[in-house]
Amino acid sequence: MPKSKRAKVVHLSKTDKKGKELSQKLFANVQEAADNFAYIFVFAVENMRNTYLKEVRTEFSDSRLFFGKTKVMAKALGQTPAEEHLPNLSSLSAHLAGNVGLFFTNREPKDIIDYFASYAQTDFARAGIRATHTFTVPAGVVSSRGGELPPDDDVPLPHSLEVTVRKWGMPTKLSKGKVMLDADYTICKEGELLNSHQTALLKQFGVAMADFKIDLKAYYSAANESVTAVNAMEE
Repeated sequence: MPKSKRAKVVHLSKTDKKGKELSQKLFANVQEAADNFAYIFVFAVENMRNTYLKEVRTEFSDSRLFFGKTKVMAKALGQTPAEEHLPNLSSLSAHLAGNVGLFFTNREPKDIIDYFASYAQTDFARAGIRATHTFTVPAGVVSSRGGELPPDDDVPLPHSLEVTVRKWGMPTKLSKGKVMLDADYTICKEGELLNSHQTALLKQFGVAMADFKIDLKAYYSAANESVTAVNAMEE
């Protein structure tokens, strides 16, 4: 009787090899980009969304953006003067900590800084971020926008959703086919950390509290072989 394919043992070395190959590719690509672009920026991302990151890639199709393992990218640039791929790149590597990436471009730094200073995309919050403002659904018939719009501009929440919003913590009830609240219900308060039920309710009522932003930390100039902190420039 042939052996079952489901019982086949997959050695961890095989999966490790793929990860190693990806790291090696990232390492090589970063060094190649460092040789071909005039400026290298370190950037941080707030409220990461792949959709918006793709928009940025499209906007800067003449540039290159890497958002991978920071240790690999730092190693590619060089973490000490002795390891530097280009002179003084280790000073830029010092900024590679946290949720950051590398952006390679030939565009002037001022143009890049001005663009990202004004770039932001608002989206629905995910669990773990802080509420940007207090949101309360008023008592009475629950509307689809939770009271954010005037009654004449809104519609009642469909009765089929009553069980769902109640599951997420709203003390609702059905009365004559309408979703009702006996008292005002505060979904979240400004500054508090949101949980998954709160974010689900906020999304249901169309309340967006997350801003996708790219914050530039510092950049390297190949011509000057120097690193400039973006915050210092803004000040």
